[in-house]
Amino acid sequence: MFNSIGNIVRLTTFGESHGKGIGGVIDGIPAGIEVDMDFIQQELDRRKPGQSVLTTARKEGDKVELLSGIFEGRTTGCSIGFVVWNENQHSDDYNNLREVFRPSHADYTYTTKYGIRDHRGGGRSSARETISRVVGGALAKLALRQMGISITAYTSQVGPITLDKPYSAYDLTQTEKSLVRCPDAEKAAEMEALIKEVKAEGDTIGGVITCVVQGCPVGWGEPVYHKLHAALGYAMLSINAAKGFEYGEGFSGMEMRGSQQNDLFFNDEGRINTRTNHSGGIQGGISNGQDIYFRVAFKPVATLLREQPTVDIHGEDTLLKARGRHDPCVLPRAVPIVEAMAALTLLDFCLLNRTRRL
Repeated sequence: MFNSIGNIVRLTTFGESHGKGIGGVIDGIPAGIEVDMDFIQQELDRRKPGQSVLTTARKEGDKVELLSGIFEGRTTGCSIGFVVWNENQHSDDYNNLREVFRPSHADYTYTTKYGIRDHRGGGRSSARETISRVVGGALAKLALRQMGISITAYTSQVGPITLDKPYSAYDLTQTEKSLVRCPDAEKAAEMEALIKEVKAEGDTIGGVITCVVQGCPVGWGEPVYHKLHAALGYAMLSINAAKGFEYGEGFSGMEMRGSQQNDLFFNDEGRINTRTNHSGGIQGGISNGQDIYFRVAFKPVATLLREQPTVDIHGEDTLLKARGRHDPCVLPRAVPIVEAMAALTLLDFCLLNRTRRL
């Protein structure tokens, strides 16, 4: 397995959903970064299960222990090891899955590839693995904060309910005030009602998360095969249930003409600026100093609390009705994961950029 991501800032993770714990090692975090444990725990709390009626009922404290790389409250420049112990596994809920392949899960592909799989909650393919990403991302956010860079993600679509305005039209400080993490109170209420309806039917639903990066300077990105948008897409598509990535105008921009989409330069009181930002803050694979914005599409959760036809490990037709505690929609808990992966990617590219010029 490939359990690491990054170049200079590199996160390596370990652990399974129903194992003893989830953890990792992050290398490359610069020395001297002040470590705010309350902030790191707050980021984990945004991701943890059981935080609202819209999420799985699994109750986990998700308390992180930093094991190395910190001295007197600051990073030392050495590897930072960490662990979060699992406390509330109900492994017996998965006994009926031992010899059954769940539709649209990793069960069949893992079994075929490795000849063995952990049927308890998906093992390594479980979204519980994203705990490590959030810890690493929180540390990266603390470093980026010192450079004046902020990363804010929010739910912009659930099923057919979508925000139809650009991110700049919303007060993103309102995002955390709704259970679904949407900055538009009216749309948030509609989204929450839809998720509750879907959950009551034993079904699931997907949607889109939008992420905005502000304060990123010009020059981050490594053409030609490691462009900034390509690395962001790679990071986002590694998240469980992610099915699509677009930045800037994305696919909607294909309806525009070049004369409409080009971001025209102008002299802004001695500083080069652009009048628009259809490019999403990235041109030629390199950040251009404008806000970076992108969207990540997430599919409906594959585990349904209703009967579905499938096959067992012998290829025999059977019926499956999952048990246990599952999210009807991943979006509220995926928001901090998207932010975390963006932070890890950006800090990595910040340090890569420093190797390019004396």
